[in-house]
Amino acid sequence: MKVLFLNPQGNFDKHDSHLTEHPDFGGQLVYVKEVSRELAKMNLSVDIVTRQIIDENWPEFSSPIDYFDDTKNPRIIRIPFGGDKFLNKELLWPFLSEYVDNIITFYNGENIDFVTTHYADGGFSGVLLKSKLDIDFSFTGHSLGAQKMDKMGVTLDNFEKYDEEYSFSKRIMAERLAMKYAYKIIVSTNMERFEQYSHPLYIDVSNVNDDHKFKVVPPGVNTEIFNENLNDIDEDTIKHIIEKTGGITKPFIILSSRLDEKKNHIGVVKAYANSKKLQEIANLGIFLRGISNPFEDIHKLNDKEQKILKPIIQEIKEAKIEDKVYFFDFRSQKALASAYKYFAQFKSIFAITAFYEPFGLAPIEAGACGLAIVATKNGGPSEIFSDGSGVLVDPFSIQDIERGLIEALQHYELYSKKVKNRVLQKYTWRKTAEGYLEVIEEGLKNKTPKIKESDFELDAKKLILKYLKDRR
Repeated sequence: MKVLFLNPQGNFDKHDSHLTEHPDFGGQLVYVKEVSRELAKMNLSVDIVTRQIIDENWPEFSSPIDYFDDTKNPRIIRIPFGGDKFLNKELLWPFLSEYVDNIITFYNGENIDFVTTHYADGGFSGVLLKSKLDIDFSFTGHSLGAQKMDKMGVTLDNFEKYDEEYSFSKRIMAERLAMKYAYKIIVSTNMERFEQYSHPLYIDVSNVNDDHKFKVVPPGVNTEIFNENLNDIDEDTIKHIIEKTGGITKPFIILSSRLDEKKNHIGVVKAYANSKKLQEIANLGIFLRGISNPFEDIHKLNDKEQKILKPIIQEIKEAKIEDKVYFFDFRSQKALASAYKYFAQFKSIFAITAFYEPFGLAPIEAGACGLAIVATKNGGPSEIFSDGSGVLVDPFSIQDIERGLIEALQHYELYSKKVKNRVLQKYTWRKTAEGYLEVIEEGLKNKTPKIKESDFELDAKKLILKYLKDRR
């Protein structure tokens, strides 16, 4: 069976180059890589179809065919489109028809059984491919444009400015078409299905009450990396930690999410700064990417990251807790997992108190390494930890964050054991791939009607403007 993963914006290679160093890279690429590799182990022939880049600044992405390992399955197929140079994802929209036409040329009549599509541009590419070759596809949005638009405070007055930068009109058009014509929409949680896909800009093309249209397939943890095996750690990472801390064996509260306002790092920092109890029983560790001493090197971060980090530093200074807060620089999954394992030895906890978290892969990765978990009650974590394997808190309440942190620290053994069992039972990439395989096999038995490109609704701008006007 031949299956394609369409991810035009994703830049994959065996070394995961630049994975945490560019906003177009990160979790979505990890997701596609891990699911495709697990499906390949189930004797499917799998190709990740992405973009070829011939650019001296991005040499890893020039070969037309590449592999993650010696099995040569999955393959990384790099299709030329949009010129040779690297382009941010917002600039790829005009070239997606070229992408699809070149996919057809590359496979040259080779049988393709099913296509899985990822993110809005992948979904739109799946729609175009179906209109030309009549191959059914699934759509995994990962994140949706309408929610991003709402969170950014887009209004009638500023829409044109934001649309020029983020291509909301094109993105939401693509998402609507992908939802309408996909054989199945794959979501990480029921909350994602019923909350995100019922947005007014999607509701007419994604009937969230249709159980045949949606399938919940949670992401997973790479247990080859994220585990409790202390014999498999990165020595340089441990050396970095010990040099920073002097080998302190006190528990740590770990913040490891990227610097993003919605992740609400400041909530945990304020809870810690205002709690003598927390300061007595734990230190605070903040994981960064790119710098390890923000007091001196904050200027090396971009403006958005500086905006988030400056209030954190101010809070630390005002509370006079510089001796209790440590910053670390970890740039790979191996380093991250090694740090989690190290701190788990001292009964530490991982905290993610985002205002809203669509799923929550980071906390289950930390949990697989032995850390107890404190997570926001808003979004996916409320489903992940519905069995009581993690402590859920209100991210808008500093007092509740403090309560949750203290509870997890005082009952570390209980929560650490429960979350490890939860991950192994439900949240591995093997389980995720099994969910995809069910969709693929079902889709092969239930062919959807042909579609014509001439029937596509290509103007989402009018819908967006009406939505913004009605919301006033």
